Amino acid sequence: MPFQKIESEKLASAVVRQIEGLILQGILRPGERLPSERELSERLGVSRPSLREAVAELQEAGLLTTKAGSGIFVADVLGSAFSPALIRLFATNDQAVFDYLSFRRDLEGLAAERAAHLGSDTDLAVIRTIFEKMEIAHVKRNPADEAELDAQFHMAIIEASHNVIMLHMMRAMFDLLSEGVFYNRSVMFRNRSTRDALLEQHRAINVAIQARDGAAARAAVAAHMDFVDQALSEQRKAERHEELARLRLRHEHDH
Repeated sequence: MPFQKIESEKLASAVVRQIEGLILQGILRPGERLPSERELSERLGVSRPSLREAVAELQEAGLLTTKAGSGIFVADVLGSAFSPALIRLFATNDQAVFDYLSFRRDLEGLAAERAAHLGSDTDLAVIRTIFEKMEIAHVKRNPADEAELDAQFHMAIIEASHNVIMLHMMRAMFDLLSEGVFYNRSVMFRNRSTRDALLEQHRAINVAIQARDGAAARAAVAAHMDFVDQALSEQRKAERHEELARLRLRHEHDH
């Protein structure tokens, strides 16, 4: 973690500001455990009493939380962007699913363009490394792993866009996706031809970002999300046909 030695001003205040900044930038994530008090005080170059004062202030602000015997953790600062009632509606409404994909198409296209232009060499290396893991998972034919890496890949691009509002908003949106609110990602990765197409789309996104070609990165994301939209439409259509066939069989059996 990129903690830096504190130079001047009131030490506890400087610690507070540094940890707040790391949370805001998304470097310290919700649920992440901070180093031990001894290690953190050494890395920040402050005394333990100053560190305790800062931690107490951050706990009061709802940014850190202490778990007895486990240490200090970043609080769940994301929460949910939506009420439980609205989340239930999302989960049962096709229109919400496709509006979500449309929203991601626009936002992630912008994020990819920004990542190509503004991402550091380290940001781009993270994106490349995740894509390489996707290639390995693809060979192993593990849909669950590919689905998980898919989420990591997209979040790495959003992180590389260096827009803190977009980062925290999209993290909240991806939490809903990982919970299967909008659709089950791993189902999509079970079809061989779909899996192959998805890998090539992610490759195109990665290549464009690594080349720092913002327009190509944005176009590659749009093409990818359009494909997911189409694949989901066909999946839903097939599910409806199966349901109709089951109802017809039941009706014939009853009569």
